[in-house]
Amino acid sequence: MSQGLLAEKKGIVTGIANERSIAWACAQACVEQGAELVFSYLGEAQEKRMNKLLESMPGAKAFPCDASNDAEIDAFMNSVSAEWDSVDFLIHSMAFADKDDLVGRYVDTSRENFKMTLDISAYTLVALTRAVEPLMKEGGSIVAMTYYGGEKVMPKYNVMGVAKAALEASAKYLAADLGAQNIRVNCVSAGPVRTLSSMAISGFKTMLNTTASVAPMRRNITPQEVANATIYLLSDLSSGTTGEIHHVDAGYNVLGMFDATE
Repeated sequence: MSQGLLAEKKGIVTGIANERSIAWACAQACVEQGAELVFSYLGEAQEKRMNKLLESMPGAKAFPCDASNDAEIDAFMNSVSAEWDSVDFLIHSMAFADKDDLVGRYVDTSRENFKMTLDISAYTLVALTRAVEPLMKEGGSIVAMTYYGGEKVMPKYNVMGVAKAALEASAKYLAADLGAQNIRVNCVSAGPVRTLSSMAISGFKTMLNTTASVAPMRRNITPQEVANATIYLLSDLSSGTTGEIHHVDAGYNVLGMFDATE
């Protein structure tokens, strides 16, 4: 029998772009804690990167899924059902915005790009949760990745901040919907981390530098620290926790003002 906080548990991981993705750090931590995993990928390029990563994770499988398409979600879940009778957890790590919307003013966001960003970055949590619900027969845990820009204005984060706010509110409403079935839904609000998607934000260096200079711990966080918090929320250690936004940001979120005298 495998050992670890996730021993004998089976989970789905979404949103891995490459080896620097927060979702990949979470996946590695899940396996270390005894979990079996299935991954989703989008497109041929991601499939190639995913297959390369899975060379270090024997037994794990990956299936295609465009989470903005309900038919593809259904096909993905059918593939998962063919592997397992039940699922214990889901990690949602999907977000996307047109890079042009992450450089200027939020007020200039087009209607089309607003709908696209909210669909991919927030509604996919709802759609995937609805699809995985029947497989969480004995309850389960769903964790979505978010950022403080969903709570407070961050330079150049723009429409992505609005999407993260929608994601966090969705997690709370989903927690209320599914709590009676012992399905918990939480978010991990990670501080800025260098990933493929974060580098598309024109204000990202400012986020990194500001956090490192003024956060209570005077540093940025690591993907491994985000993964550790995710393990807690996926495991039975957090059996009484749902609808929460768990911050892993070196304490940045507790600040109301920076001390300019330091």
